Amino acid sequence: MADIVVRRARQADLPELIALFAADDVGGHGDTTDEAAFDDYLRAFNIIDASQNEQLFVAELEGEVVGTFQILFNRTLTGRGSLSMILEAVQTRGDMRGKGIGAQMIGHAIEEARRRDCRQVALTSNMARADAHRFYERLGFAKSHFGFKMKLK
Repeated sequence: MADIVVRRARQADLPELIALFAADDVGGHGDTTDEAAFDDYLRAFNIIDASQNEQLFVAELEGEVVGTFQILFNRTLTGRGSLSMILEAVQTRGDMRGKGIGAQMIGHAIEEARRRDCRQVALTSNMARADAHRFYERLGFAKSHFGFKMKLK
């Protein structure tokens, strides 16, 4: 899809982003379009937007948000102090899946990682997302680690 524009998210994108996350029935993140929750999303957006190590992006088609992803940069002492990119919250709107939008978003993220001289790009994916796993593997990602989480809330 040549008409896709990948750009930094703007505050005005929040309603579409929230709807995208709320429509995800696999993630279990508790996202909601309830207006009472909007301030939580706004606060998080402002923190991300002000960060030098985090960036939130949208994929836009004809003025509509059809996908999103977030990148985080993490420098560690391992790897001789190298920089890594962590790719998070990759979502394509349900009615737009299979059209190459995800590949364009991931390609954009990888180019940003190269621009920043990152050693690697890492991501985690819910074990229930078998289609997403095949997608990531087609793009060159390898299953190399087990992930663990501890829910605190």
